[in-house]
Amino acid sequence: MTIVEAIAAVPNVSRVSATPAAIDLMQKLIVMHGPLMFHQSGGCCDGSAPMCYPRKEFKVGAQDVFMGEIGGQPLYMGKSQFEYWQHTHIIIDVVPGRGSGFSLEAPEGVRFLTRSRIYTDAENEAIEAIGPPPNGVERPAY
Repeated sequence: MTIVEAIAAVPNVSRVSATPAAIDLMQKLIVMHGPLMFHQSGGCCDGSAPMCYPRKEFKVGAQDVFMGEIGGQPLYMGKSQFEYWQHTHIIIDVVPGRGSGFSLEAPEGVRFLTRSRIYTDAENEAIEAIGPPPNGVERPAY
């Protein structure tokens, strides 16, 4: 299958998406803090949760993978974490409870949460045909 055929087979293939509740919270946070960005590292505890920051307050680099945009806001994942999640579609959701004190949603009494699903065969072919995502140097947050 050619790259064009693979992408045409699954025209809306993406690595990330967000639930309506997450988009609503992002819109509220944008009003309060301006443009946002998300980062999910491979650390323990809250390090494995998506963290939300003001866009210009978190610098991404060569060890960060640009996963795509959710609600118009970029989402990055640590390279080592991406190795585990590369065959899954990442879905950012929001649930009641407190997350990390460093993530912008913490004072709202909710936290962002990563859900995922395995790509279908057609989606996986399309993702592979597109090639690897850029890193944070190739696609900076701002």
